[in-house]
Amino acid sequence: MDDLSFDTLAVRAGIDRSQFNEHSEAMYLTSSFVFESAAQAAARFSGEEEGNVYARFSNPTVTAMQTRLAALEGAEACVATSSGMSAILSLVMATLQAGDHIVASRGLFGATQQLLGGIMSKFGIETSFVPATDLNAYREAVRPRTKLFFIETPSNPLTEVVDIAAVAAIAHEAGALLAVDNCFCTPALQRPLALGADVVVHSATKYLDGQGRVLGGAVAGARVVTDEVYKFLRTAGPSLSPFNAWVILKGLETLRIRMEAQSASALALATWLEQQPGIARVYYPGLASHPQHELAMRQQKTGGAILAFDVEGGRDAAWKVVDSTRMISITANLGDTKTTITHPATTTHGRVSPEARAAAGIGDGLLRVAVGLEALEDLKADLARGLTR
Repeated sequence: MDDLSFDTLAVRAGIDRSQFNEHSEAMYLTSSFVFESAAQAAARFSGEEEGNVYARFSNPTVTAMQTRLAALEGAEACVATSSGMSAILSLVMATLQAGDHIVASRGLFGATQQLLGGIMSKFGIETSFVPATDLNAYREAVRPRTKLFFIETPSNPLTEVVDIAAVAAIAHEAGALLAVDNCFCTPALQRPLALGADVVVHSATKYLDGQGRVLGGAVAGARVVTDEVYKFLRTAGPSLSPFNAWVILKGLETLRIRMEAQSASALALATWLEQQPGIARVYYPGLASHPQHELAMRQQKTGGAILAFDVEGGRDAAWKVVDSTRMISITANLGDTKTTITHPATTTHGRVSPEARAAAGIGDGLLRVAVGLEALEDLKADLARGLTR
């Protein structure tokens, strides 16, 4: 299928019909698989013969989802996991060991910061967090045992855009891998592997599903990396369920259409927000006012569907905007067809220290909006209600 377009791969890649010749992908809700003989069981367990063994690490529905996402990302292979955070954990545990070092952009999702900077440090893996857009800071952070660079672009929640190709060059010069969290853009808008990254991680919970239904994660990239991730998953078991894999497969079919529509609404909403009283600043890569606007337009197809803005008056004013909404969902999840709003300082980044939040530019007046598929005028009216009080 190498010669097929993105839209075709989104609906056709990974299909392996059963003896029933079904049109929609089958959902294999089984924990184990039966062998024809003891010899076949032994061959399957040892890897001498291809085939499914046990749903902790092999299932036809999960395989279909992995194959499709790998095709969309332009990856050699993909390993699906139970959540986005388990995907990051699996990557780190599979490729690093005690004494190794990570260079990570400072603008990361709060749980990712906690995982890399907190939990992994207990196992002897240290992380240096650097300003997301400062290329010299990445170079200066390199140590003899730096094995992984980890970036998120656009970042959560300030939509900082990292130069993937430039950071890839720095990482490879240091003999390290570059991993990119592609959750905000998805392969519909950005393909980090084509820009030099070695591996991409996803919270499939977000746009890959697209309707807020299930949890899922993925690691896609060079097979030399994904093979190690698969070994970790086989033993440790942060596995994606077949049902969730099937739901994500269905979500991938409409990925580009959703991303383009939601991005268009996000640009229009961000443009409108810049003109509203009581807003100090709007963060959206599609705006000319964004510091990395030109870079974003080079490595992304659109500005994406996430925006953030600072409300004058700090937390109280920001909370008034949130509490005045009647339609927009007050939830920290994103990537849904339903627009969501959250106050990062007390939700997604609430466990991050005040000092770290300040260093990352996440103030008490900051709000993040993940734009869905509702009518633009309804979104404006819902936000204007809180801004005019």
